[in-house]
Amino acid sequence: MLRSALKVLGRDDVDAALALCARDPVANLFVAARLLAVRVDPRRHTGEVWGWHESGELRSVCWSGANLVPVEATPSALEAFAHRARRHGRQCSSIVGPAGPVLTLWGYLQSSWGPARDVRAHQPLMATSAGPLIAPDPGVRRTRLDELDLIVPACVAMFTEEVGYSPVAADGGTLYNSQVRNLVAAGRSLARIDEGSGGPQVVFKAELGSVTHEAVQVQGVWVNPRYRGRGLAAPGMAAVVELVQREVAPVVSLYVNSFNTRAVRAYQRVGFATVGTYATILF
Repeated sequence: MLRSALKVLGRDDVDAALALCARDPVANLFVAARLLAVRVDPRRHTGEVWGWHESGELRSVCWSGANLVPVEATPSALEAFAHRARRHGRQCSSIVGPAGPVLTLWGYLQSSWGPARDVRAHQPLMATSAGPLIAPDPGVRRTRLDELDLIVPACVAMFTEEVGYSPVAADGGTLYNSQVRNLVAAGRSLARIDEGSGGPQVVFKAELGSVTHEAVQVQGVWVNPRYRGRGLAAPGMAAVVELVQREVAPVVSLYVNSFNTRAVRAYQRVGFATVGTYATILF
C-alpha cells in the first residue's frame, strides 16, 4: 500500500508540489526554489521528487538529490519515503528540513544508513520581513566574476569550518568552483572585500542559496577569522537583508546551529526572529 501511494513526480506535477510548499513558504523554501527551476528548465532537474498521495491527492513531497528534504510530510508519507530511500541506498550528503520530519525520517533510516557524521537536531529557522534594525554595512555588495580568486577560497573556508571537511577534496574543486561561479554570475554572492596589507581579501560574505519571489534563504554567512570580534556580522547581514528586500523578495530567512550563540545574537540584532526549527543529518 505504501509503495502504491508513492510515485516519482514529473513536470506536470510541479504546480501541485509548489502548492504544498506554499503552506509554509519559509520552511519549504529549499524545495520550492528547486521546483521552480525544474518548471523553467527540466534539464536543471538534478534530483527526484517523491510524491505521497492519499485519496488521490498529493499530500507530501520529498526532494531527493544531494540533500533529502521532506515537505509537509505526514507520518505515512515519512514511512513511505524511508522505504524508498532504504531500497535505493543513500545517495545524499544530508537530510535537512523541519526538525520533526527530518528526525523521524532519520529514525527509520539510521539502521541501514548510519552512522551519521553529525546530527544537528536543533537549528533555529529564523526570518525577517521588516527592514534591518541596525545600519547596514555599506561595503557589502554583489561580487564579480573577476573576484572568484577571492570568493572561492572564502567559500571553501566557510564550508570546511561549518561542515567539517573540504568541499574540494573529492575532485580538486571542479564541481564546487562551478557552483560558486554560478552563484556569482547570478548575482547571489554578496561580500565585503577590503584592501589589506597583502592585497584585497574577503572580510564578510553570504550567498542567496534558495530564492523564490516570496522569500530567500541565506547561506554561507562567514566573517574572516582575522576580523572576528569587531561586530561585523550583524551590519553585514543587515546589508544582505536590505539588498534582498529591495531587489529580490520581501522575506529573508536562514537557519543556524543552536550552539552558535554569537551568530544567533547577531541575527537577532538585525531583526531576525525564530519561526521554526530545522534539523540536519550530515553524512
